[in-house]
Amino acid sequence: MNKNLFAALFFSVLLTSCKKEVTEDDMPAATQTGANTFGARVNGQVWIPQRFGTIPASNLLEARMIGNDLIINARNFASSPNETEFEIRVIGVTTTGTFALNSNVTHPSFANSYAYYVKRNLTPSNEWVTSSSYTGSVTITRFDLSANIISGIFQFNALNIYNSPEPLSVTDGRFDIKL
Repeated sequence: MNKNLFAALFFSVLLTSCKKEVTEDDMPAATQTGANTFGARVNGQVWIPQRFGTIPASNLLEARMIGNDLIINARNFASSPNETEFEIRVIGVTTTGTFALNSNVTHPSFANSYAYYVKRNLTPSNEWVTSSSYTGSVTITRFDLSANIISGIFQFNALNIYNSPEPLSVTDGRFDIKL
């Protein structure tokens, strides 16, 4: 078989199988076991971290504590080179509880809690961030530093800071992540 024909067939199969359609069944349960899950509804559509086809992608989901600040990043590369990402930063986490996302910030902010969502194709094309007018909250339901587990739920509204000021609604958010 001609090498060029084989290569073309291989890549066409790879590219047509790259994007998995996300359904309601893909929304992770709200667990507290360190299952390394994250999901939310973005404008009503289920969003979960995903990689591009069979190509491995590191750090699709990560949570880390810097002092008492929690930073969660969740990435979706399913339609590469287009990608989407969440960044949620919660300041002053020392126990479970509900934390407001209601400060005016410039992303990234090291002094305030915020939620940020971006769509990009190599560079950002649309970015949404919470503010005093477009608010939300994160409720941490498990904060276990000895087991390195952080779990919780979140929701927020955010405003596009690049293009027309279209709002974004994120509901039913949940995470259960190993730190």
